[in-house]
Amino acid sequence: MTYSLAAMPTAISAERLKRLARFETVLLGHFLDRGVMEPGVRPVAPVPRLAGTAVTLCLPGLDSTLLHHAAGLLRPGDVLVIDRRGDRQAACPGGGVARAIRNAGAVGVVIDGCHTDTRELAELGLPVFSRGAAVLTTRLTGQGGALNCPVSVGGVPVLAGDAILADDLGVVSLHAAELDGVLAQAEALQALTDRTLAGVAEGRPIGEMSGASAMVAARIEAIT
Repeated sequence: MTYSLAAMPTAISAERLKRLARFETVLLGHFLDRGVMEPGVRPVAPVPRLAGTAVTLCLPGLDSTLLHHAAGLLRPGDVLVIDRRGDRQAACPGGGVARAIRNAGAVGVVIDGCHTDTRELAELGLPVFSRGAAVLTTRLTGQGGALNCPVSVGGVPVLAGDAILADDLGVVSLHAAELDGVLAQAEALQALTDRTLAGVAEGRPIGEMSGASAMVAARIEAIT
């Protein structure tokens, strides 16, 4: 088997990532139709909200050879996104590789598969999202793999260079070309949400403010 390595993606600017990190994932979940990963991809431990540039990795079976190599290529602000090709038995990463990832300046890891060394990962402070913990570990088997290829993680297609937003609720992946439009929608929705919450605090009916009550009134049937 061979390893396929594509160039590292263009990093998303710190200014755009800072704008993205202002929002909870659930805010984007109010208007996105795609890009929201399945709820089974969960934080290993309580995590701060993070936003970064996706570096994608496809790892088959027991092989973590390319993971070790990729850890040396990561840059500050990167998020390593790992497609395990459906494997739910062998874990990656554990504490040792996670330390290398953190030391490279990466801000998180998202795995469609299992991790190990749960306690150590929590103590490291590197946000890791996975489908659960496992005892069986990956190793240097030389089976092959791909770096910065299109992957599927949490039911979502992810490209190298995509924007990743993650928090205690889950993970969202946004294609780089769509990021500015999503940011504009999120900023508008956040402003609306703030106004709505202020109205609720004043005692105004939420259905009146959201327009839901008007929609109901327009379709109400007389009860006889």
